[in-house]
Amino acid sequence: MSTMTDIKSADIAGPSSHPSPYFSEEHELLRAQVRRFVETEVKPNAKAWEEDGCVPRLVLRRMGSLGFFGIRYPTRYGGSEMDTVASAVFAEELGRSTFGGVAITALVHTDMASVHVFNAGSEAQKDKWMPPIISGDVITAIAVTEPDAGSDVKGIRTTARRDGDGYVLDGAKMFITNGVHANLYCVAARTGRSGPPSQSVTMFLVEKGTPGFSVSRALDKHGWRSSDTAELRFEGCRIPAENRLGEEGRGFYAIMRNFQNERTVIGSMAMGEAQAAIELTLDYVRTRKAFGAPLWAKQAIRQRLAMLASKVEAGRQFVYHAAWLDAQGLDATKEVSMVKAYCGELVNEVMYDCLQFHGGMGFMRESTIERMARDARVQAIGGGATEVMLEEVAKRL
Repeated sequence: MSTMTDIKSADIAGPSSHPSPYFSEEHELLRAQVRRFVETEVKPNAKAWEEDGCVPRLVLRRMGSLGFFGIRYPTRYGGSEMDTVASAVFAEELGRSTFGGVAITALVHTDMASVHVFNAGSEAQKDKWMPPIISGDVITAIAVTEPDAGSDVKGIRTTARRDGDGYVLDGAKMFITNGVHANLYCVAARTGRSGPPSQSVTMFLVEKGTPGFSVSRALDKHGWRSSDTAELRFEGCRIPAENRLGEEGRGFYAIMRNFQNERTVIGSMAMGEAQAAIELTLDYVRTRKAFGAPLWAKQAIRQRLAMLASKVEAGRQFVYHAAWLDAQGLDATKEVSMVKAYCGELVNEVMYDCLQFHGGMGFMRESTIERMARDARVQAIGGGATEVMLEEVAKRL
């Protein structure tokens, strides 16, 4: 193997080390801290979490104590008041862990569920819930999706009927990440029976153990197996009126607002996963021999990995740009929709080829790339399927 070949291999083994206009020193310190946590506490232990079907609460509290759950929240609650770019860094490094289930457990809590408490909650609600959310003592879930309604939020059927000094919830939710073990659920329900559907949805806080609220079943998934996912049921579930999040009928807009954040972090997580897959595949093809030479000596393999690395670098920079636009307070709906569509498809393209280059070993449950390929499949579905994202882009062309 020539020195030139070695140099080429090193050049595509990781993201560019050049200075980036998107990152401050604080962003880079966050990246280093998350990467250390992943190397010391996630990678050595997460295979057991895959078997258990969840991330231990002790680990999540550890993440809280390190400040990972308060990246975007005010210091008054224990946060560090960083920006959308910081969330992208956090998601990318969790994606690099190679355990998608661990990554999504944390990201749903930080960037998809708890944000509803912060964005729409009253001062009393935020004072009560934000400190334990940030510390990891309270883990959150977002319950919007139903058996017949996903990205089509207007189609939800769960109802919340006003009754005296409270509301009564009835209905079901499906595919709820953190749904088995969460402490606090942000639940979307229909409160209006007349008028536009967009003005008929309201968000509520429901605590675990509330009478009438139950986990129907834990769901057995193709991937993300270290993430607990549930079907939820509400049957005459009474909650006090002060558990309403924001104004009645404004839930649809709250959900739409946060979809942008959710899709940005999923795109970033996907690029972290793709980069990790390329790196472990490079290690494999440089040592695995076929026909008397390492697989890396085959031009077809070198060039395919080089092209994938180029696409991933483009995707990574697009994620950073979309996150930066959001951090500037600009409308980045088109860019974020592009990011979600592009990165969700690209990570699956990367996994397909990386598994292929592992040959038979890539098909074995003992190989990292086998698990990663399963985990990546949902990236083109969750948070808005590729087809939905492309329609969002098309509207804005």
